[in-house]
Amino acid sequence: MALSLKKFLPHLLVIIGFIALSLAYFSPVLSGKQIFQSDIMQYIGMSKQQTDFRAATGEETYWTNSAFGGMPTYQLGAQYPHNYIKKLDSVLRFLPRPADYLFLYFIGFYILLLTLKVNYKLAALGALAFGFSTYLIIILGVGHNSKAHAIAYMPLVLSGILLVFQKNYIWGFLLTTVAMALELSANHYQMTYYLLLLVLILGAVYLFDAYKKKLLPHFFKSVGILFFAVILAIGMNATNIMATQEYVKESTRGKSELTINPDGTPKAITSGLDKDYITEYSYGFLETFNLFIPRLLGGGNGEDVGKDSEMYKFYTSIGASPVEAMREVKHTPTYWGNQPIVEAPAYVGAVVLFLFVFALFVVKGRLKWWLVGGTIMSLLLSYGKNLGILTDFFIDYVPMYDKFRAVSSIQVILELCIPILAIFGLVHLFNDFEKNEGKLKALKIAAGISGGLAILFLLFKGSFDFVGVNDGYYRQAYGEYGQSFVDALKADRKAMFTTDALRTLILVLLSAGAIWLFLKKKLSQNMLVVVFAVLILFDLINVDRRYVNNENFVSPLQVSKPYQANAADLEILKDDGHFRVLDVASSGARASYFHNSLSGYHAAKLGRYNELFNFYIAQNNINVLNMFNTKYIIADDEKGGVFPYKNEDANGNAWFISDLEKVNSANAEMTALDSLDTKTKAVTTQELSTAKFSIDSSATIKLSSYKPNYLKYNSNNPNDGFAVFSEVYYGDGWNAYIDGELQPHYRVNYVLRGMPIPKGQHTVEFKFEPQVIKTGSSIALGSSVLFGILILVGFVYVRKRVSENSNATS
Repeated sequence: MALSLKKFLPHLLVIIGFIALSLAYFSPVLSGKQIFQSDIMQYIGMSKQQTDFRAATGEETYWTNSAFGGMPTYQLGAQYPHNYIKKLDSVLRFLPRPADYLFLYFIGFYILLLTLKVNYKLAALGALAFGFSTYLIIILGVGHNSKAHAIAYMPLVLSGILLVFQKNYIWGFLLTTVAMALELSANHYQMTYYLLLLVLILGAVYLFDAYKKKLLPHFFKSVGILFFAVILAIGMNATNIMATQEYVKESTRGKSELTINPDGTPKAITSGLDKDYITEYSYGFLETFNLFIPRLLGGGNGEDVGKDSEMYKFYTSIGASPVEAMREVKHTPTYWGNQPIVEAPAYVGAVVLFLFVFALFVVKGRLKWWLVGGTIMSLLLSYGKNLGILTDFFIDYVPMYDKFRAVSSIQVILELCIPILAIFGLVHLFNDFEKNEGKLKALKIAAGISGGLAILFLLFKGSFDFVGVNDGYYRQAYGEYGQSFVDALKADRKAMFTTDALRTLILVLLSAGAIWLFLKKKLSQNMLVVVFAVLILFDLINVDRRYVNNENFVSPLQVSKPYQANAADLEILKDDGHFRVLDVASSGARASYFHNSLSGYHAAKLGRYNELFNFYIAQNNINVLNMFNTKYIIADDEKGGVFPYKNEDANGNAWFISDLEKVNSANAEMTALDSLDTKTKAVTTQELSTAKFSIDSSATIKLSSYKPNYLKYNSNNPNDGFAVFSEVYYGDGWNAYIDGELQPHYRVNYVLRGMPIPKGQHTVEFKFEPQVIKTGSSIALGSSVLFGILILVGFVYVRKRVSENSNATS
């Protein structure tokens, strides 16, 4: 027992150190403050209705009417029955947010390096290099929590896979299952998809190695075990995966039936996202060196350039007070790359990249090649439209690649691979069986490449124009001062370029010097680890805190209630009816926080609604607004405030029509809405079971009960009629009932619901009853039970083997 405790004690101390570092970096959480994340503010607005419903009823709605006219909540934090892996995730994330994610970065990477047989000191060093990578910190600052969540579990997934290939089949299977289940539960399938691409490279390298070593039976046995582990992990997340898969087909990620754009021009036919949208955020070739020199291209779009900057001088020269000038320079758009907007550079670290280059010349074998392969793949694909041949091939031919946008984010893979290989550079440096001559040669080459690159940028900085894609806009916006503004901006960009290139050169020289001293027996192994820990922490944390620091933290109330009702909101909230609001005075999810809004903030809206929005709602087409029962429009007033315009012509919650036109294509249905009188007519491409109906002036249909997932209407019509409802059609879940009996309903006016209603008095109900939730929950329960049984069997087997080995040696 004493031996086991002594063996575990270093790991315990490392874990305690990770906890302390996580809390230290995000120290305001210790005083009860919370990080203010812009994307989470939008999420709170979007999910407010379902959160309120859950709090009031203890139930889950799975549908919200507060955004985009109505949509499923599957990608808005829906909670599912029997999702036990989420409970485990909650246990692992025991620290206050976002320290919990930073801790997960650390511990996952630490376990990965331990799996690769790295000693605990170097494993801890590697964890710091990974966890403090600037991109991983900045996504916590802006609120890309699900992305951070998925990235944090990537090392654990790799750990399980590597254990299986190391013939540690039982523990490898168990870890892969749990880690993959956690990875999927993070609910950022783009990151999981990128991890899959890396695993395929790893698998290809291991297959080739197994072939050379005549170990193919072991390889395929490992693949079989891993396949079963992944299937089980998918099963434990079945509800979310199945619901998402069902929703994707109807979302902007699915295939559109339209072949025209709002302006009438032909639309490119794709099975997923539009190619321009996918590649909008494409990494520039020159931006590659941001990995090594943080502000080579100006850093981000809101840099604090300080009092000694040319921008500060510019503001004071045009009459700004020192206080005003300091306020302005805190958000200077110094980024001059070719992406639309960048919060911060994807800086991996000068010290880490130097070690990576060093490792390229001392590390050999399959580990090196899958890490280098993953790094190169990640970098090339991140170029997006700037490397169109490769990107177009992946979009056109690689399954599911066209479902994801912002291709530059695939760089998370190189941010995972580079620190691993960097640490193995130190592992080989410490190996006694490798000659110092080879290590010294590798050091000279690495220092020459890394240091030489920094020197080249310093020598040839005059070759760059430091012009950003938005400089023309700034020149116009500042009028007579426009050119002076841009000149000051370019001067500060050049200064940042110079400062950070020099900074990188110094860090490279210090790193190279430390290794040289070690090779000359002037530094011990332990001291060298301490030196690199100091260098890496100094390097990365100093850059990280330019973008995420104590200023990002606010009181909990500002996070939980990020929006304050304005005069227009308060006036609209006096109306307790069921209707929709169009807010043209603001964007994002603000209106969704207070009202059933036609707008919102989401990367995967319902595809048909998004198309209708672009065609008509964004153009304020009154007939289309009326059919959504848009009762209020929030607009700016002349005094700089907002006011609620009341639309007296809104169609209401439901109405009978006199004419239903059948058209043959989505194009025809969409274009017909341009001038359609939606109060009396409707258009559809669907085949109806009955088309015989008539309208009478005495016919009425009124909403009598409303919940997000349930609507009840009372219908009274002397004739058979056809009613249109101001609700978004979603066939995979919404069921219609007349007097308690299930009846078919149809999609009309491109996005709305419609159905024939027989004459007389009837109760019409719409219930959101997604079968996918019931089926998925059953699979999740069964998979969780099966995994629990396998854990018990594995425990018994391992215990038996330990007992047998103990008896054999006694």
